[in-house]
Amino acid sequence: MTMTVIGKHIIAELYGVERELISYEDRVREITEKVIEEAGLTKISSVYRQFQPYGVTCVVLISESHVSLHTWPEYGIVNLDIFTCGDQNKTERAFNLFLEHFRPRSYKHYVLTRG
Repeated sequence: MTMTVIGKHIIAELYGVERELISYEDRVREITEKVIEEAGLTKISSVYRQFQPYGVTCVVLISESHVSLHTWPEYGIVNLDIFTCGDQNKTERAFNLFLEHFRPRSYKHYVLTRG
């Protein structure tokens, strides 16, 4: 049986992220929107949720699929999910851009070929 690859899905946990980068919606939104643009993804809509006293969740619907992340500033953790169909290089590009912007001390990630 031949498998048709329809997309790439990266699920990641970033550790040791500086608190000021992930505590508040405005900063997380700025980084996320910049990554989407720089990776060449096509944004359809987004929802950001600020938690009290800090922490953010966001989901961005893109024509290629979705980007979502959840932050825990008190632990320096970002959970990140990127799924794109079509050009699989965009998934890798977005992931690498998130690493550049969030600058985690370490991370683990899983790459799934979807299809």
